[in-house]
Amino acid sequence: MTDLTDFTQLIAGDHGLSVVSTLRPDGTIRSSVVNAGVLDHPVTARPVVGFVVRGDARKLSDLRARPYVSVVLRAGWRWASAEGPVELAGPGDSLPGVDAEGLRLLLRGVFSAAGGTHDDWATYDRVMAEERRTVVLLTPERLAGNP
Repeated sequence: MTDLTDFTQLIAGDHGLSVVSTLRPDGTIRSSVVNAGVLDHPVTARPVVGFVVRGDARKLSDLRARPYVSVVLRAGWRWASAEGPVELAGPGDSLPGVDAEGLRLLLRGVFSAAGGTHDDWATYDRVMAEERRTVVLLTPERLAGNP
């Protein structure tokens, strides 16, 4: 796999449900489940894998200290993975070129890229702010999968 095409095709299989792995402070692996999608980076416009984490999530502290992640997406027996460095955009993590309004729209964009829809975006925005949600943008360095 040389681009995010295979990864993107699997998103609809299960609402972008993915396993994310980060490194704990002691070097062991922490894995959890998130909804991930592929979208254009808000500053560079290059395709990235995005997902959102709560402001109090342990994986967020992992990513702040060691900004590298692996994301595996599957649908049935098909799977694709992306691995690489991440950038964070959220209340405690400023991303140059993304202001408060840009963050609000980016949170919506990641949600939509993972297959999400919402009937009340104002409530969505409020909950994201209350939970201090942070966007994680993975620039893929390694991609793998099966056909």
